[in-house]
Amino acid sequence: MGPHYLNRLFSPDSIAVFGASDRAGSVGSIVFRNLREGGFKGALFAVNPKHRKVQDQRAYKDLAAIGKPVDLAVIATPAATVSGIIAQCGQAGVRAAVVLSAGFGEAAAGDAGERLQRELLETARQQGVRILGPNCLGIMRPDAGLNATFSHNIARRGKLALVSQSGALCTAVLDWAQAEGIGFSAMVSLGDAADVDFGDLLSYLALDPWTRAILLYVEGIRDARSFLSGLRIAARMKPVVVVKAGRHADGSRAAVSHTGALIGGDDVFHAALRRAGAVRAYTIKQLFNAAEILGGGEHRVRGSRLAIVTNGGGPGVMATDRAAELGVALAELAPATLQALEQALPAHWSHANPVDLLGDAGPERYGAAVEACLRDPGVDGVLAMLTPQAMTDAAGCAEAVSAAAGHGARPLITCWMGGPHVAAAHALFNRRGIPHLDTPEAAVEAFAYLASHRRNQELLLQVPGPLGRRSRPDLEGARLIIEEALASGRSSLSTLETKAVLHAFGLPVVPTMEAATANDALVAAEALGFPVALKINSPDISHKSDVAGVRLNITSAADVRSTFNDLLEAARSRRPDAELRGVTVEPMYRRANGRELLIGVVRDPVFGPAISIGAGGTMVEVMEDRCVSLPPLNRFIARGMIERTRAWKMLQAWRNLPAVDFTALEDVLLRVSELVCELPQLQELDINPLIVDEQGALAVDARMVVAYPPPGARRYAHMAIHPYPGGLETREQLADGTDVILRPIRPEDADIEKDFIRRLSSQSKYFRFMQALQELTPEMLVRFTQIDYDLEMALIAVVGEDGGEREIGVARYSTNPDGRSCEFAIVVADEWQHKGVGNRLMARLMEIARARGLEEIEGEVLAANQEMLAMAAKLGFKVTVSDEDPKLKHISRRL
Repeated sequence: MGPHYLNRLFSPDSIAVFGASDRAGSVGSIVFRNLREGGFKGALFAVNPKHRKVQDQRAYKDLAAIGKPVDLAVIATPAATVSGIIAQCGQAGVRAAVVLSAGFGEAAAGDAGERLQRELLETARQQGVRILGPNCLGIMRPDAGLNATFSHNIARRGKLALVSQSGALCTAVLDWAQAEGIGFSAMVSLGDAADVDFGDLLSYLALDPWTRAILLYVEGIRDARSFLSGLRIAARMKPVVVVKAGRHADGSRAAVSHTGALIGGDDVFHAALRRAGAVRAYTIKQLFNAAEILGGGEHRVRGSRLAIVTNGGGPGVMATDRAAELGVALAELAPATLQALEQALPAHWSHANPVDLLGDAGPERYGAAVEACLRDPGVDGVLAMLTPQAMTDAAGCAEAVSAAAGHGARPLITCWMGGPHVAAAHALFNRRGIPHLDTPEAAVEAFAYLASHRRNQELLLQVPGPLGRRSRPDLEGARLIIEEALASGRSSLSTLETKAVLHAFGLPVVPTMEAATANDALVAAEALGFPVALKINSPDISHKSDVAGVRLNITSAADVRSTFNDLLEAARSRRPDAELRGVTVEPMYRRANGRELLIGVVRDPVFGPAISIGAGGTMVEVMEDRCVSLPPLNRFIARGMIERTRAWKMLQAWRNLPAVDFTALEDVLLRVSELVCELPQLQELDINPLIVDEQGALAVDARMVVAYPPPGARRYAHMAIHPYPGGLETREQLADGTDVILRPIRPEDADIEKDFIRRLSSQSKYFRFMQALQELTPEMLVRFTQIDYDLEMALIAVVGEDGGEREIGVARYSTNPDGRSCEFAIVVADEWQHKGVGNRLMARLMEIARARGLEEIEGEVLAANQEMLAMAAKLGFKVTVSDEDPKLKHISRRL
C-alpha cells in the first residue's frame, strides 16, 4: 500500500561501499569501480578507515563521517566486521545492505560462520536493515546504472529480471546473454539468502515497471510459504520461468509408503510451480526461450492444439515427436481448413497435420497455408518451419508468413532452419515481434511453454477452501483416534484405525474387522459374509504383500482357520522381528468392472503435504504412474490430476468396460484434501487399492502414518498454500436493518471490485490511493483480488443487488517484513458512509490480524481526510505527523 520495503535496494539515491579499495582484483575495488563506471547517477561514498582516497575519490572512516543520508550499503569487508557495520547502518537510517562478504553460512565457514550469520541476522532485525546475501555477487539494475557487483561483465538494458542462488551462474549467464543480445531489468544474486529471499524479491519484481518477465535459478527452497507467496503474486502479474538444479536428488526422507517411494522432492517442486502459475524450464537456453515467448503479452493460447506447416517431412517428424513427448496435441484440421488447403496447395501435399507444403514451396504457398491454419477454430497455435532448399526464397516466405500472422488471434511460432541463408528472415521476424527458434524441438517447446502457462494460470486462479460444501467431517472423532495412537507411542495407525479416520471424512471404505485368533477370524468372516479376504495385521509391516500377508476369495469356515495360521507362519518366517496382532478380515469386493488406483499423501520436507493419484495395486512402484498436486484441492484441480495420469485412458470406456464414475473419484480426492488440511498430524497416507467403476469408488486397503505437529503452530501452517478462509465470513446488520456480508475477497470478485472503485467519488479515490485515479489498472485489479491469505487479508462488505452482490466497502492489511506488524487501508462507497460499514470492517480486520499473531496495525492518512482520522481515534489509534511528509498522518494501534 506504501512504497515497497526493497525500494532502497533496487532504487537507491545514495550508496556507501564499505571496503572500497585500490587493491587490484579485490572485491571492494571491483564493486566500487563498477558503481562509478556503470552510470549510477546518485551519490557514491567510499568507506575505508585506512585510506583518505579510494580510486581518486574521498574515502570516509565510517558512516557517521559521511554526514549525509545513505540509502544502500554495499559491504565487502571481512565477515567478523559485518555485524558492526550493520549496526552503524541501522543507527544512521540505512535500511538496505548488500553483503558480498563470505565466511558465514557456507559449509566451509563451519561453526564460526554459523555464529557470525546468527549475529548478523539478529543485528539486522534489531536495526531494521534488510540484507541481500551474505556471500553473494550483488545486484545489477542496468536502467538505473546500478552495478553493485564484483562481476567483470555488465548486463545490457532489457525487460528480463534474473534472480539466482548462484553468483557463478549469474556471471556465466551475463557472458552468454551479451553474445545473444539479451538485456535485463535486474540481476540479483541471493548468495546465502540469510534474510532477503526469493519471496521478497518476487513481491518487488511483480510490480516493477521495468520488468516484463522474471527468471529464477533455484537450488533449494528454505521457506516454502514465502517462496510460493511471492511466486503467486509475481505470476499473477507477469510470466515467471524457473530452472531448478538438482532435480534428480530426492530431498524426502526414506519412504515406507508406496506414495513416498514414488514421489521425490522434484515432483512436489513441480506441483508447487504449477499451482503458483509459473512455468518450468530445464536448461538455461530453455529459460530464455520461454521468457522470450511468454514475455510478449500478445502470445496467448486457449489450448494445446498445434498445427505444423513445413516444407520438409523430416523437420515435421522431429516436431511431431517432440510434441508427443511434451503432451502437445496435433490439431485436427477442420473440413473448411482442409478445403482451403486443397485449393492453395499442389495435389501431393500431406493432406493432414503436419501440413507438408513440399520442397518447392514459395511465399504464396506458405502464406495461404499459415493463414488457413490460423483461422481454424480447432487450432490453438501454428508452427511454421522452413528448410533452405535450392529453390527456396527464405526471406519472401518469411514476409508471407508474417503478413498471414495478422489474420488470426492465435500465436505463430517460426523455425527457419539454417545460417546465412535465413539470416534476413530471422531479422524480419525480430522486427515484427514474431518468435523464431533455431530447431523444430525448441519451437515445439516454445509452444508448450505457452500452453503450460495457460494451464498453470488457470490453477493459480483456484482458491479452494479447506472444506467442501458436502456434509462436514467428524473432525473430533478423527483427531481422537490419532491422539490415542500418538499417546501410546505409535506413529502408524492400524488398518482399522486408518479406515475409521477415512470414514470420519466421508471416504467410502470396505468394512474391516480385526481378529487376534483363528476363531476370531471365523466369527468376523461369518459376520461380514463370504467370500472374504484375510490380511496380516502388524504395525511393523507396511506392505502386506511383501511377506505374503494377503489371501483373497476365502469361501469357507475351514479355509478361514487354516489361512489364519498360514498367514502368521509366513509373516514370522519373513519378519521374525515384527509384532503380529493377528489378521484383518474384509468382505471381497465383487464388482467386475473395477480399476485399481492409488491415492496417497506424502509430507515433503519443504512444501509440506502433497497429494498424488495414479495406477494402483501391487505394481505401483514398477508402473510409476502418479500426478502430484499441493492441497487444498477443488473439483477443477482434482479433475486435472486425474486426466494427467497414465491411468486416465484406462478409466474411460474401452472394450466392454464402461467409464468409471469420475464424480465419485473426484469426491475421494476432495475428501483426502479435506483430511490433509484439517489434520496436521498426517505424515503419510496410502489408499491402495482404491477400486473405481461405474457405480462409485471404494477404499479397499489403507495405511496412515502420523506425528505430533510443532507446538503452537497456527492453523494450516503445515501447508504451503493457505486455503481460502471461508470461515472468516460473517453476517452483520446495520442500524437501518440492512444485511451486510463481510468476507475475504476472491479472484472472481474482480468485476465487483472494479465497479466499486469506478463508483467512488474523486475525493474518496484520492483519499484511498493518494493520487488521481479513475479506475483500477488490470495489474492493480489482479493484485487486489488475488491475495495471499497467509500474509495479507482483504475483507469486502457486500450487499445483495439484482440477484448478485454489490461491494460497498473494503479493508485490507498486508504484513510488514518484521512479521509482527501490518499496514492497512480502507475505503467505503460514498453513499454507504456514516452507516457503520467502515467501523465494522476495521473491527473485523483487527480481530483477524490479532488472531494471526500480529501485534500492531498502522497506516498513513492524508491530513485532509478528517473523517478517517476521526474513525481512527474512535478505534483507539495513535495519530502522529509522518516523518516523511507533513501532509500525511501516521496512525498506529497495538492489537
